[in-house]
Amino acid sequence: MHREPTPKAGIVHLGLGAFFRAHGAVYVAEAGNWGITGVSLQSPGTRDRLRPQGWAYTALELGPDGEKPQVVTVLRDVLVAPEDPQAVLDVMAAPDTHVVSLTVTEKGYCHEPSTGRLNRDHLDIRHDLENPLPRSAPGFLVRALALRHAAGLPPFTVLCCDNLPENGRVVQGVVGELARLIDPALAQWIEAQGAFPATMVDRIVPATTPADLDRLEAATGYRDEAPVMHEPFRQWVVEDHFCGPRPAFEAVGVQMVADVTPFEHMKLRMLNGTHSSLAYLGYLAGHETIAETMADPVFADFVRGLWRDEIIPALTPPPGEDLGAYADALAARYANPAIRHRTWQIAMDGSQKLPQRILGTIAEGRAAGRAVPGLTLAVAAWMRYASGRDEQGAVIEVKDPLAPRLAALWRDDPAQTVVGFLALAEVFPPALRDDAGFAADLTAALSGLMKDGARAMVVGRVDA
Repeated sequence: MHREPTPKAGIVHLGLGAFFRAHGAVYVAEAGNWGITGVSLQSPGTRDRLRPQGWAYTALELGPDGEKPQVVTVLRDVLVAPEDPQAVLDVMAAPDTHVVSLTVTEKGYCHEPSTGRLNRDHLDIRHDLENPLPRSAPGFLVRALALRHAAGLPPFTVLCCDNLPENGRVVQGVVGELARLIDPALAQWIEAQGAFPATMVDRIVPATTPADLDRLEAATGYRDEAPVMHEPFRQWVVEDHFCGPRPAFEAVGVQMVADVTPFEHMKLRMLNGTHSSLAYLGYLAGHETIAETMADPVFADFVRGLWRDEIIPALTPPPGEDLGAYADALAARYANPAIRHRTWQIAMDGSQKLPQRILGTIAEGRAAGRAVPGLTLAVAAWMRYASGRDEQGAVIEVKDPLAPRLAALWRDDPAQTVVGFLALAEVFPPALRDDAGFAADLTAALSGLMKDGARAMVVGRVDA
């Protein structure tokens, strides 16, 4: 694997997972003149695979017509936060660091998804309030900004790259709240001089398998222990609000805009909302991947109905975007047989994802008097999935921060199950928790799933 010289790091990235390495890091590499110091907030696995390769790795494009490898050499170093949190704070506080970006998933912000507020009872937040060496992503941001403030340095721009509505404002709120609890003067400085631009990111990045490593080696002649797989499509929309230098993103296709909100609503609801819907219903119906689910014509018709009847009517198109054409493009991306994006992988962390991806659309639709039976069925499928047992009684490995609570809420009586789930204030907004009609529709959908199964219920929606 040929490695070009790496520019000096000006970016620190928290949460160096496959998505950022297949998306944001590629854009930064193409923009040139900027390097990235990656930070793993949990385990050393990514660091240990990349270090013998000099931090270089392959991003492999998986298209319907073949595969295209690209060697990415933008990483300068990878730190593991639990091993040496002070080293992470030091690089974040360095004068040459101008941007701290994040992909730590929804749950990594230690907030309440239904309100956006900091979860002060979160174990990591409680730790970070009492200790100068943090554990959480918000804790690292606050403590590093405190070091810069004390040293007379300007703040860095915080660039969230996770799928959260108004992600920049959510992170700004969480950081501001935590900073106020630690040092009110610090919070005032961050508010006055910091920058938290909102972003929208889009690229399907399936999990890398051992077979992928072997196939890449056979095709390229070198062994890469840390490649990432991705589809051909990519999109990055960023609000042009930085408090210091930044890469020339606009030169490599990043859409620099004044307001990212309409773009993120389009993506979160049209892509992520239907991705989650297909994941839960498809998994229950026995489909392993999204492409396999879309190859089932019943599910393909179902998702087109979601776009046409339930999601697009609740959206304002972003400037220059045709929502119908966007839906067609999504359908083609989902059906790409080269992308083996597992339904189980997408189903992770549903309690964190559903408020942004699906529940907002349902609440707005019901408030406007529009029927949302397909999305309601998707929520019922999440509940069925979260029970920990599939339709054949086999165990489901549910990955969710609320997994034990969700499993404990399951009852053989669908109505009792719905009552328990709707009481989850951190998941369901008040508009849905207090909506008797929604509770009834959700109970009917869950009853159907338990009685007839997911595919039969999807057939029923398509035929309705």
